[in-house]
Amino acid sequence: MAGRAVPRARPVHRCGECGASFGKWLGQCPQCQAWGSIAETAAVTALPGLRTAATGSAPTRPARPVAEVVADRTPRRLTGLREFDRVLGGGLIAGQVVLLAGEPGVGKSTLLGAVAHAMASQRDGSTVLYVSGEESVEQISVRARRTGAVAPGILLAEETDLGALIGHIEAHDPTLLIVDSVQSMASSAVDGRAGGMSQVQEVTQVLVRIAKSRRMPLLLIGQSTRENAVAGPRALEHMVETVLTFEGDKHTALRLLRAVKNRYGPADEVVCFEQADDGLREVADPSDLSRSHRDEPVIGTAAAVAVEGRRAMPAEVQALVALQPSGNPRRGVNGLDASRVAMLMAVTERHADVRFDRD
Repeated sequence: MAGRAVPRARPVHRCGECGASFGKWLGQCPQCQAWGSIAETAAVTALPGLRTAATGSAPTRPARPVAEVVADRTPRRLTGLREFDRVLGGGLIAGQVVLLAGEPGVGKSTLLGAVAHAMASQRDGSTVLYVSGEESVEQISVRARRTGAVAPGILLAEETDLGALIGHIEAHDPTLLIVDSVQSMASSAVDGRAGGMSQVQEVTQVLVRIAKSRRMPLLLIGQSTRENAVAGPRALEHMVETVLTFEGDKHTALRLLRAVKNRYGPADEVVCFEQADDGLREVADPSDLSRSHRDEPVIGTAAAVAVEGRRAMPAEVQALVALQPSGNPRRGVNGLDASRVAMLMAVTERHADVRFDRD
């Protein structure tokens, strides 16, 4: 008589940074490019035909016919920073959770400091709790004074423990909560280091639940990879309603705030800021930053317009031609897609009778 089959446990190698799973151990994660983050975990494969028996429980709310459900338009709350409200679709929703991602040093903390100042400056007694796990309150205060974000309604706290952060929320009951950053927070109820997959998921889930129960908007700062993807587990993006990316080049003052995901507004909105010594300045018309003020045209320059989301971004394209000492000419492109430039040049040569390979 054949014995009952027992499911076999097959090892699964999982990345502790992004949560990706692989059939074998790898030194570098192909998904997030992290080194030494993959560890072996046991996974049980269920036998074919077997299903876990699920027991029913009383529903919290009865199912209703769709025709009887009246849609309630949740009012939006303006932060006071016009371009930030614009990228959100008109302001914050009660209990909305926003994840702001960007490379280190791009200005995420400065941006949310400006949001905190604008919100706390309103005359309705709004308070903003800014909790940082990466900087001390003295360091935050220095930046706040330099950028003018010193509204009396801003409360600063430095914490890395999730329990202590919850204590600040219960003590102050803020209108808006800002956490800088989600990768720096850790819960004592979960094993693993701060910033790891399990910690980031636990911290985010708890904060999202608190924001929903208190109808308190929550702004989370997160790091991003070189490909402008949110660092950490992919599930982090699915836990929040809105994902914003803050992008910029260290050689220019222009900063782009882009909506990647937005359940309450357009997911392709882009707004602009200008990085200055005294903080970020809103740029309603991006052409003011890229327009060259010249009385006469200059050889080797051309005006161009690029579409970023739903906004047209003017730019200036410059070309430089020099003699090649050897017999092999070379064409280089910087700041533009080389394949697209080659395609545009081919179309121009074919239909405009312009040859780029000769005078």
